[in-house]
Amino acid sequence: MLIRITLVVLTLMLGRTGLAETLLVSSQDEFEDAVGGLQPGDVIMLANGEWRDFEILFTGFGMPGQPIRLTAETKGGAIITGQSNLRMAGGHLVVSGLVFRDGYTPTNTVISFRRTRGDLAHHSRVTETVIDRFNNPERHETEHWVMMYGKHNRFDHNHLVGKSTVGVTMAVRLDSEESQENYHRIDHNYFGPRPTLGSNGGETLRIGTSHHSRSNSFTVVENNYFDRCNGEHEVISNKSGGNKFRGNLFFESRGTLTMRHGNGTVVENNVFLGNRVDHTGGIRIINADQVVRNNYMHGLTGHRFGGALVVMNGVPNSPLNRYDPVDNALIENNSIIDSDHIELGAGSDEERSATPTNSLFRSNLVHNEDGRNIVTVHDGVGGIEFQGNVQNKVEEPALTKGFVNTSLELAAAANGLLYPVDEQFSDVGASRDIEVLERESTGVPWYPKPGPKTSFDTGETITIGPGEDTLFDVVEGAGGGDIIALEPGEYMVTKIIVVDRPLTVRAAPGTASIEFERTALFEIADGGSLKLGGLRISGRAAPDMSGNSVVRTNRYSMLNNYALVVEDSTIQDLNINHSFNFFTIAKHTFADRIEISNSIFRNITGQVLTLTQETDDLGIYNGEYISITGSRFQNIEGAVADIYRGGTDESTFGPHFELRASSLDSVGNGFRNKSAASVRLLGVQATDIFDNVFANSRPVRVIHTVGDPVTRLGGNRFEETPEPIIHEFIRP
Repeated sequence: MLIRITLVVLTLMLGRTGLAETLLVSSQDEFEDAVGGLQPGDVIMLANGEWRDFEILFTGFGMPGQPIRLTAETKGGAIITGQSNLRMAGGHLVVSGLVFRDGYTPTNTVISFRRTRGDLAHHSRVTETVIDRFNNPERHETEHWVMMYGKHNRFDHNHLVGKSTVGVTMAVRLDSEESQENYHRIDHNYFGPRPTLGSNGGETLRIGTSHHSRSNSFTVVENNYFDRCNGEHEVISNKSGGNKFRGNLFFESRGTLTMRHGNGTVVENNVFLGNRVDHTGGIRIINADQVVRNNYMHGLTGHRFGGALVVMNGVPNSPLNRYDPVDNALIENNSIIDSDHIELGAGSDEERSATPTNSLFRSNLVHNEDGRNIVTVHDGVGGIEFQGNVQNKVEEPALTKGFVNTSLELAAAANGLLYPVDEQFSDVGASRDIEVLERESTGVPWYPKPGPKTSFDTGETITIGPGEDTLFDVVEGAGGGDIIALEPGEYMVTKIIVVDRPLTVRAAPGTASIEFERTALFEIADGGSLKLGGLRISGRAAPDMSGNSVVRTNRYSMLNNYALVVEDSTIQDLNINHSFNFFTIAKHTFADRIEISNSIFRNITGQVLTLTQETDDLGIYNGEYISITGSRFQNIEGAVADIYRGGTDESTFGPHFELRASSLDSVGNGFRNKSAASVRLLGVQATDIFDNVFANSRPVRVIHTVGDPVTRLGGNRFEETPEPIIHEFIRP
C-alpha cells in the first residue's frame, strides 16, 4: 500500500507554495504510479525487503536545494535482486540507501545516469548505495556497474565490490556533447576487491573512451579507496582531458592509474601502498600537459607498463586508439620508496618511437634500502629535464644529472608515511601534510567491507576412515577452509565430489589411497578451491572411456577465481583409456594459482595441466600463476603443462609459469599430443625453467606472442631430448 507522508515546505515555485511528500511504496506498480507525479522535494521510499526483477526508472526535475529523492525505508533495507537495474534521467535527483546483490542487470549497466541516449541526468547524485557481486553468470558477457552521463553529477560514499565479469566497474561516458565538459565528482567511494580477470576489460574506473579522448571531461576523482582492485593492467584508465585525481588510496591493487588518453590531467596527493604484492603499480604517464605531483608510492613491485612510475614513449601522429607522445609533463615531489621499477621511455619500439619532450622531472625522492638502481631508460630522455631529485646511494645509477645520490635515513611522520630525516631534503618527495585516506571513511558505514579471502587450512580438521563414499559424504558438510584428514586405508568414491568452497583433502600419517568410478574424482565449482596433500590417487577404477580427469572445473563459465594445490602426492594409472588428464578446465574459468610440489605423476594417457580453452586469440587465458617444483613425471603421453594465451592485447600481467627441480621422463610422446612438446607455453609473460632433468621427452616449446615476455632457463639437463625451442613473436 502506498503511504503518503506530507511535509509543508515553503517554496517559491511559479509563485505558489508547494507541498513535499514522502511516499513509501511496497510494490513495483506503486513505484511506477508514484514516480510520474513527483515534484521538487518529494521522496520515494522503497519498503524494506527484497525487490526482485526490478528495472527502476527514476525520472523527474527537482530544484537546487530541493532534489527529488529515491531511497530505502531504512538504509540497506531495500535489496534489489534478480534481473534488476536503475536508470535515472532529469535534473536534481538523488538516489541513496539501496543494495544491489544476488542478481545481475538484464541490460549492460546496473546504474545509469540516463534513460536513453538523449534523456540524461544532470545535477544528480547517487550516494550510500551498494553493488555487491551483482554479476552476470557468464564471465565474459560484457556489463558495467555504473555509467555516468550528463553534467554536474556526483557519485559518492558508495560501496562497489566483487565485479568479476568483463566490463569496467565504473565509467564516465563522453559520447555526446551533453556529456562532455561534465564536471562530475566521484568521491569517498569504496572500490572493493576485484579479482584478476585474465583478459582486457577489467578496469575499475574509466573516464572517457579512445573515440572521444581529445575532449575534456573535467571530472574530479578524489578520496576514493581502491582495495585490491586487480582486474587488469589499468586500475584507472583516464581517456579524456582536464581530469583531476587527488587524495585517493590504492591498497595492494595490481595495476596503475594510467593516463591512457587525454591531456591536461592532474594526479596529486594520492597514496599507493603495494606491500610488496606482485604487480602492484603506481602512475603511468602518456599524452600532453600532464601533472603528477605530491604522490606517495611504497612497496610497489610492478614492472614495464605496471611500474611505480612509468613515462611512455608515444606514436608519432598517433591515431586515437594508440599512444600520443608525452609532452610538457610535470613530475615533481613524488616519493617512490621500496619499489622496484621506474620506467622511462617504456614501450619503445618501431611504432612507439616518439620520446618524451619539454618535460620536467624534479624534487622526487627515490629510496630503496638495498641501493640498487630501479630506473630503466628504454629510449632517449633528452626531452626530460631532471632537477633536484634525490636517490638513496644507488650503486650504479641509470641517471646522474639532476640527481643527488647519497645515503638517506627515513623516519615515519604523523601520517605514518616515510620522509628524509635530514632537513636539507625536506622539500624533496611528497609533503608531510599529505593525508592517508582511511578505508572506513569511504563507502557506507552500514554494510561490511570484505576481509581477507577465505583460504586453505583456516577451518576445522575433520578426520575420517576408509570406505566407500566416506570422502564424498564428509565433503558435503565441510565448511570453507576445512581440512579433511584421511586415515590410512582404501577409499572408493562412486560420485563426483563437487567442491564449491576452499577445501583441503590430505592424508593423516600413513597411506591413504583413493580410487574413483566416475569421469572425475573432484569438480571445482564456482567459489571452490582444492588442496590435495599426501594422497595416492589411481585412475584404474574410472570408466573405460576417453576424456576422464582426476580434477576438473565446472563445465561452464565460473565467476570466481579458484586455486588448485597438490603436495606430496602420487597420481598414477590414468590410462584406462586415452586422453585421461589429471586436470581439465572449461572455457571462461580462471585459476589464480595452480601449484604442484614434491609429487609423482606416472602412467597418464592425457596431460597433467591443460590450460588451453581460450583459443579465440583475444588476450584471454585460464590461469595466472602455474608452479611445478620438486616433482617427477614418468610416462606421460601428453604435456606436463600446456598453457595458451593468444592475441596481441597488452592489458594483462600473466600467465606466469615455473618448472623447477623436477624430472620429466618419457613425456609428450603420445601421438595425440597436439602440442608436440613436453611443456608448451604460448603467450606466457614470465617463465622460469631451472634445474630440471628431461629424458626421452619431447622438447619444451615457448612461443612469445605479445608484450615484453621474460623467459629464463638454466641448470637443466636434456637426455635424449631436444633443446628447448623458443619462437619470438609468432602470432597464433
